[in-house]
Amino acid sequence: MNTTVDGEYQRYKTESGAYVREHFFGPDPRLRKLVEHMTDEEIWHLRRGGLDYNKIYAAYKAATEMVGAPTVILAKTIKGWTLGPDVEGRNATHQIKKMTNEQLMGLRERLHLQEEIPAEALAPDQDPPYYRPPQGSPECDYLQQRRKALDGYLPSRVINTRRPLAMPTHEPFAEFEPGSGAQEVSTTMAFTRLLRSLARDTEIGSRVVPIIPDEGRTFGMDALFKELKIYASRGQLYEPVDHDLLLSYVEGKDGQILEEGITEAGSMASWIAAATSYATRGVPMVPFFTFYSMFGFQRVGDLIWSAADSRARGFLLGATAGRTTLAGEGLQHQDGHSLVLASTVPVCEAYDPAFAYEMSTIIEQGLHRMYVDNEDVFYYLTLYNENYAQPPMPAGSTDGIMSGLYKWAPAPADTTHQATVLFSGPAHTAARQAQKELAEHYDVGAELWSATSYKKLREEALEVERWNRLHPGENPRVPFVTSQLAGAGGPVVAVTDYMKTVPDQVARWVPRPFTPLGTDGFGRSDTREALRSFFETDGPHVVVAVLDALATGGEVQPSIVKDAIARYGIDPEVGDPAGR
Repeated sequence: MNTTVDGEYQRYKTESGAYVREHFFGPDPRLRKLVEHMTDEEIWHLRRGGLDYNKIYAAYKAATEMVGAPTVILAKTIKGWTLGPDVEGRNATHQIKKMTNEQLMGLRERLHLQEEIPAEALAPDQDPPYYRPPQGSPECDYLQQRRKALDGYLPSRVINTRRPLAMPTHEPFAEFEPGSGAQEVSTTMAFTRLLRSLARDTEIGSRVVPIIPDEGRTFGMDALFKELKIYASRGQLYEPVDHDLLLSYVEGKDGQILEEGITEAGSMASWIAAATSYATRGVPMVPFFTFYSMFGFQRVGDLIWSAADSRARGFLLGATAGRTTLAGEGLQHQDGHSLVLASTVPVCEAYDPAFAYEMSTIIEQGLHRMYVDNEDVFYYLTLYNENYAQPPMPAGSTDGIMSGLYKWAPAPADTTHQATVLFSGPAHTAARQAQKELAEHYDVGAELWSATSYKKLREEALEVERWNRLHPGENPRVPFVTSQLAGAGGPVVAVTDYMKTVPDQVARWVPRPFTPLGTDGFGRSDTREALRSFFETDGPHVVVAVLDALATGGEVQPSIVKDAIARYGIDPEVGDPAGR
């Protein structure tokens, strides 16, 4: 049996018992002797282990009684079993949607239902009947007993919270509202600081589950090693090479950090376990799985979809995010599409925060939504390793941050022309530079808006469209993105460190001419500045995009666009980065 390959097994079921006798048992006299008392028909009807009830029950009994080790049951089966020679074991099994009356007659005999289903019920001019075991029959009693043991006839999730989760105070999140002053920090470092504060919180601290697949130091998490320790079931069994450092690698049986090694799949399995513990254990946990953003949805998308199906709650953090933020790295780290992949998961709330206060606001509001309002959603946030001075949080911006869009800075005063620039993530640097250049050289005042979630904006707009479609004659509602940008002026240019398709999600609801700038294509460079120039998402290209939109609308002359192209040394004949 160990030397017979699967293709041979499949063929045996399509041939006769005599063929099986000759080719499976025949080559070895000892095997042939095992079946010499059996007819060819009896050999053909031999059941493989996975189809033998006695063997299945015996294997299951042995598994339940096994102590001290995990157990796996490998069950050998046949595709299309009991469906007759036209179906069993054949390559077409999965494409066969209907059975002929002759095949149904064979199935009736195979299942010993001759008394229950008369032959005339399967006549060619009759629709095959449904068979339902009568009340009081052993089959019906068994089914009823199993449904009772499973608490009902329809699947439902009953949550018995044995240890409720109390929310932290606003204090850990408020730390990021004033900004960082002159100090330059990345949103990744800001998140690590927030994670440390949450782990120290008396209410939620013990429920926080930091998970990293590898490279904790890359994310600045080495500051957590001594305080929280890395979980090891047998404790620390060695002296690490960095033992003499202040931020050394520390393991412990009581460790809180799960560092899984280089396995995003293993880390995701731990995340799902913690993210569903509110239901499976009645103990809500708050998992934070931080990974290289390039290695998240791209590698474990199936598991993320499974997590959604399992109604997981928690946070996924795509660190070192973006396609231009890792100076000198190759394509293996250039994430310009995880937000595209995240948009395919309905319950994934995907955000691309530019600033530390946006990140902390999203996490605080997300905690409340998942663990107070008990909504079955989870959050994906991008985190960047680019250092810059974190600005203070604008008053009244919380709703806009969570809804996906808010005005971050007004247009400079005393300008003739108007424009609107949307940014997300580190693209705010290009937007801010463009705002200054447009006002100084081209008499254009550009408002700056932070777009924290195009996915959120799109979903809300689609919901509004649906409501309007199903309520004819009533006052139509207006999508949030449309209402927010209605008061702004001039064309709209959106710049992102992700593919253009990310901002393009809202293009048809933007009330004025819309131009997306993004990082489509492959690109390598030694500096962020050079790579952003290559992808045409830097300040000069934002300026040119705004001026081109104004020229298309007849507000400025095309010569103004040519002037900007020359001013910034842009080569108009260079190929499109998406195809280079």
